[in-house]
Amino acid sequence: MKQNFFAVDLGATSGRTILGTFIEGGLNLEEINRFPNHLIEVGGHFYWDIYALYRHVIEGLKLVAHRGESIASIGIDTWGVDFVCVGKDGNLLRQPYAYRDPHTVGAPDALFSRISRSKVYEKTGIQIMNFNSLFQLDTLRRNNDSALEAADKILFMPDALSYMLTGKMVTEYTIASTAQLVNAQTRSLEPELLKVVGLTEKNFGRFVFPGEKVGVLTEEVQKITGLGAVPVIAVIGHDTGAAVAAVPALDRNFAYLSSGTWSLMGVETDAPVINTETETLNFTNEGGVEGTIRLLKNICGMWLLERCRLNWGDTSYPELISEADACEPFRSLINPDDDCFANPADMEKAITEYCRATGQSVPEKRGQVVRCIFESLAFRYKEVLALLSEMAPFPIRKLHVIGGGSMNNLLNQFTANVINMPVVAGPSEATAIGNCMVQAMAAGLVADRWEMRRLINSFLSPAVFLPEGSGEWEEAFRKYKSVTSKK
Repeated sequence: MKQNFFAVDLGATSGRTILGTFIEGGLNLEEINRFPNHLIEVGGHFYWDIYALYRHVIEGLKLVAHRGESIASIGIDTWGVDFVCVGKDGNLLRQPYAYRDPHTVGAPDALFSRISRSKVYEKTGIQIMNFNSLFQLDTLRRNNDSALEAADKILFMPDALSYMLTGKMVTEYTIASTAQLVNAQTRSLEPELLKVVGLTEKNFGRFVFPGEKVGVLTEEVQKITGLGAVPVIAVIGHDTGAAVAAVPALDRNFAYLSSGTWSLMGVETDAPVINTETETLNFTNEGGVEGTIRLLKNICGMWLLERCRLNWGDTSYPELISEADACEPFRSLINPDDDCFANPADMEKAITEYCRATGQSVPEKRGQVVRCIFESLAFRYKEVLALLSEMAPFPIRKLHVIGGGSMNNLLNQFTANVINMPVVAGPSEATAIGNCMVQAMAAGLVADRWEMRRLINSFLSPAVFLPEGSGEWEEAFRKYKSVTSKK
C-alpha cells in the first residue's frame, strides 16, 4: 500500500513543496508548487518573508487536498541559523532577519570579549561565522532589539513554520546545531552560551530529534486546506542534514558535497571531532540523522553563479555550461571563499577585479566567467577534501555530490579530475528525499539510515565520473595555490 509524505523544502533563493509517494522498491517525488524566496530590504536590514513562505506551504497543501490525496505526514526543512522571535501571546513579533544582513559584521569579536573563542568552539564544535545564531542573538541584544526584548520563545525557521501549522513549539536538534548554541557532546542546548546572550532553555521549544512528532494541523489549517489532522514530523530540519541522509552510500568510506547555493563538504561521524586543528581550520560539527555528526566545511557554491546570472537575463544553465566548456582552461582562477564574494553588488565585477588584482587574465566574456567559477570551485574542493582526509576516522574512497549541483556534469568532471577519485553524482533531489525518508522512518517503513540509503541506491542510477588528465590538473592546481596566496 502506497503512503504519501508531504515535504516542504525551503532554500535561500526558492522553495517548493513535494509529494513523496513511498511504494515498494522506491520513492516517487512530485513537485506540487515552487515559489521564490526573496529577501526584503528595508531600513538598512534584510528580512525573510515568513508569511509568504507559510502562504505557499498552505497553497501546496490545498493543491494536494483538492486532488483527493491522503497525506501520512508533513515535514519541513530549511537553511540554517535564522530564527523568529515569538511573544508571550504566541504571535510572531516581526519578520526574521536574514543571515546575510550586515548587522553581524564584527559580531564574533564582540562576543569573544566576554567568552573565549576557544571555549565556544570546544563546547559546540561549530565553525565561527558571523551570521551564526549565537552572534545574531548577541548583536540583537547589544542593539536593544525590540523583538528580542519582547520575545518569550526563539524558533528556528523550520520550527517556526511547524508552529504556524500546528500551534506546537519545538526545537529540532539538527537545525539548532547550526546555531552554535548546542553542546556537541550532550546533543542539547548549552546553558553557558545561552546565558551569554541573555537566554535560557525556557526561551526555546521542546527539544526534539529527527523523526519525532511535533503535533497535528490546527483546526484552522485543516479548515483552510481541506485536510484532516495530519501529523507534522520534525524531520532533519536543516536542509543539508536532510540531503546527507539521502546519500546513496553503501558503506561509510565516503565524503559528501552538498552542492547548491552553498557547497558543503564533509564526512559523517559517530562523534564530534573537536580539536585545535579543526578549530584553526574552522571546520564545523553539525547534527545529523540518528545522532550522527556531520563534520564539514562551508564553501561558497552556486551563489557565485547565481549572482552573476542576475545580470545575464534568463540564460539557462545548460547554455552557460556549454559556453564554459568551450573556453580556454585555467585562464582565470579565484578563491571562492574570499570575503569579496560574500555579497557584492555586482558579482561579475568582483570576479574580474579579483583576477586583475592577482595579475591574471581578466574574463572578457560570460563563458570565461563561468569556467573560472567552476574550475575554482573544483580546486577549493580539493583543498578541503585533503583536510577532511586527515581528520576522518576512516579512509575516503569516493565523493558523493548531492543536490542541484550534482546535475552539473562539467563541474562533476572537473572535480573528479582534480581530486583524483571517483565522483558519484546524485540524487539532485537529495534534500526532499531525505525529508521524506525520515517521515517514512517515523512511520516504520524503514529501520535506519543505512536501510534508507540502500533503498535510495536501489532505485537511483547515479552517474559516476572518473578522473581524466590528472597531470594537467595538478599543474593548474599549483597555479591556483599561487594565485590565491596573493590575495
